[in-house]
Amino acid sequence: MSDLREKIIQTSLELFDRHGFHGVTVKQIVQQTNTSKGGFYHHFQSKDELLFVIHDTFITYVLKEAQAANVIHSSPIPKVQAIIQSFVQVFDLYKPHISVFYQESLYLKPAYEEEIKGKRDEFKRMVFNVIAEGQDSGHFRKELPLEITGMAILGMVNWIYKWYRRDGTYTIDQIAEVFTDLVLHFLLPGKEDSEYFRHMLKVPFFYESE
Repeated sequence: MSDLREKIIQTSLELFDRHGFHGVTVKQIVQQTNTSKGGFYHHFQSKDELLFVIHDTFITYVLKEAQAANVIHSSPIPKVQAIIQSFVQVFDLYKPHISVFYQESLYLKPAYEEEIKGKRDEFKRMVFNVIAEGQDSGHFRKELPLEITGMAILGMVNWIYKWYRRDGTYTIDQIAEVFTDLVLHFLLPGKEDSEYFRHMLKVPFFYESE
C-alpha cells in the first residue's frame, strides 16, 4: 500500500469519526492530507469506494486469518483458538476502521454492501464449520445447538467494540486469552449429565444419554 493511499485512509478515518461520512467532502480529505484531487482519485474512484475500503480492510483480515487456521491446523481445537485470537485482535488492529463501520455502514452503496456481506457471511460459515467439525469428531460437545453456539461466539466477540479501550485495564492480548479460554470451556466436553442439560437448555432433544 502506498504511503499516500494509507495517509488518505487514516485521515478519512479521523474525519469520518468526527463529522460523519456525509459531513466530510473529498476537498476536506485532500486538504487534510496535503495532496491534490488527482492524488485522491489515483487511489480511489470516489468517497464511496474509500468508505468500502475502510470496511473491507478488517473484514478481509479476519477472513484470511480464519482461512489460514483451516490450512495450518488439522484439529478443530487449535483451529477455533486461532480464529478467536485473530477475531479479538482485530478490535485493536483496526479500531478506527471498526468505529467508522458501526457509525457509517448504512451509507455503503448496494454493490459494496453486498461484497462486505459476502465476506461476513463467509466468516460466519467458517466459525460454524469448525464447531460442526469439532462436534462430529467428538472434540466439542454435541448437545450444543450449532447455530446458537456459533452466534454466541460471534456476538460475544463483536461486543468488544462497545467496551474495549487501548488505555484500559487489560491489553488486547489478555482479552484474547480470556475469550479463548471461555469459548473452549463451553465447547470442550466435561462430565455428561443429562439432567443438567435438560434443566439448562429446556429442550431435552438437544442431549440424548447413551
